[in-house]
Amino acid sequence: MNIDTIHELERSWAKWVRKRMGYKLEGLLSHVLPSSIASWGVLQLCVLAVLLVLLLRVGRLLLKYSSNIRRLRCFAQPPKRNWLLGHLGIMRNTEEGLQSVDELVKTYKHSCAWFLGPFYTLIRLFHPDYIKPLLLASASVTYKDELFYGFLRPWLGQGLLLSNGEHWSRHRRLLTPAFHFDILKNYVTIFNKSTDIMHEKWCRLVEEGQNCLDMFEQISLMTLHSLLKCTFSYDSNCQEHPSEYIAAIYELSTLVVQREHRMLYHWDWLYWRTDEGRRFRRACAMVHRFTANIVQKRRAALNQQQEPEQQSRSSKAKKVTDFIDVLLLSRDEDGNGLTDEEIKAEADTFMFEGHDTTASGISWILYNLALHPDHQDRCRAEVDALLQGRDSEEIEWNDLSNLPYTTMCIKESLRLHPPVTAVTRRFAQDMTVPGGRVIPQGNICLVSIYGTHHNPDIWPNPEVYDPMRFDPENSKGRSSHAFVPFSAGPRNCIGQNFAMAEMKVVVALTLLRFRVTPRDSEVRRLPELILRAERGLWLRLEPRIPPKD
Repeated sequence: MNIDTIHELERSWAKWVRKRMGYKLEGLLSHVLPSSIASWGVLQLCVLAVLLVLLLRVGRLLLKYSSNIRRLRCFAQPPKRNWLLGHLGIMRNTEEGLQSVDELVKTYKHSCAWFLGPFYTLIRLFHPDYIKPLLLASASVTYKDELFYGFLRPWLGQGLLLSNGEHWSRHRRLLTPAFHFDILKNYVTIFNKSTDIMHEKWCRLVEEGQNCLDMFEQISLMTLHSLLKCTFSYDSNCQEHPSEYIAAIYELSTLVVQREHRMLYHWDWLYWRTDEGRRFRRACAMVHRFTANIVQKRRAALNQQQEPEQQSRSSKAKKVTDFIDVLLLSRDEDGNGLTDEEIKAEADTFMFEGHDTTASGISWILYNLALHPDHQDRCRAEVDALLQGRDSEEIEWNDLSNLPYTTMCIKESLRLHPPVTAVTRRFAQDMTVPGGRVIPQGNICLVSIYGTHHNPDIWPNPEVYDPMRFDPENSKGRSSHAFVPFSAGPRNCIGQNFAMAEMKVVVALTLLRFRVTPRDSEVRRLPELILRAERGLWLRLEPRIPPKD
């Protein structure tokens, strides 16, 4: 018996039950038996019918699962905990978990099947040749997986990160102008100012005797300051004073990670009745109010500038100052713009994706340069030479392409410590990968960015920090998908140029003004929504120029 046969039996039985039990049987019993007995008989038959339908559906699921398991035999299957749990709980979000990924990559080279309990299956992929066809697949057949991304939906709604299909395609087209180089040029000034504020604070702390700081804490506040300015033209002053909005974003990120680690909390009905669920709703409401208030005010200001019929003509002429401007003025082929709800979702998504990931990247870059003073000194000499003879220490847009060695150091750090360690996808069709292997439709595909970046078949001695890997001569012949810190293909990170520009500005100015050295303690990596460090990433700071009075 196959799945189609079970489907046909299920449909036939349901049809018979509706026709016979609902009409004829009840009428017959009501004539020959007392009403109570007739009702009891009908109830028994209803229960029997429900049980049979459930059994047919369970049988269908079992057949589908069995067929899927047979088709996945072309992929290697690491040892499981047991038949029921599969690999559930083996790969933890810890330093040891990342070391386990290293062992998987060394053992299985390119991919393996992974079972989360008896029914969830995914394919882990960690080789450029295997991840390339998945990342390059058309957006029309590519979907974000709800098992991993669904917890973010109450916060981020239908923004670019979580949306699919035509909705995603339309929004991607409308948002692309927000990251045009002409817009990014304006943001570089903001990156400089936010970094200046952070460095002034560092100088004060060093004067007070605090010369060892947690880079994640410090740089996250700085990137949030930049992002609020770039997104909303909002001066938060968050680097110096606490903010309710900032606190809410931090709480949401923490709660999402906590929920992912607690299997019972995956059930919405239970989660929203817990203290954590109620805290999530409150923080979500606060963030949404903040964004909605700014969107409404900016739209009202735009409407007051002139009559509605003139807005479309002047939209192109209006000088864009921030992300909200682009969203408010964007129009599709039919002349339709985004609703306030859609703008809010995209702004919330940009805030989520744009500050923590960049902060992680910058923190690990400074950490790697602290561990390798020779590379740090060479980057500093490059920055000194670039700014020599200038009256200002500001990094300009054109300077970003004149920092080749610093850029190589940044890329090598993103290889060794990618801020996002993996992305997941589902596909609406079977997907073929090398070796004639086929990933059946519906399976979760986990594209391991960390695993690909640490694959010894692609990167010899992958645990060694070596910026020369990205020298143009050494990059020849390397797969275009060997280095994918921002993913790749149609659903790559739309803000990768924004992120790279900010990282270059912050790293260059930091090396210009400070020498960084590691604190004498072990650093344990912590892969959560982004790659963090347990108990922070602490570095010692030595100002190159004494703080000004």
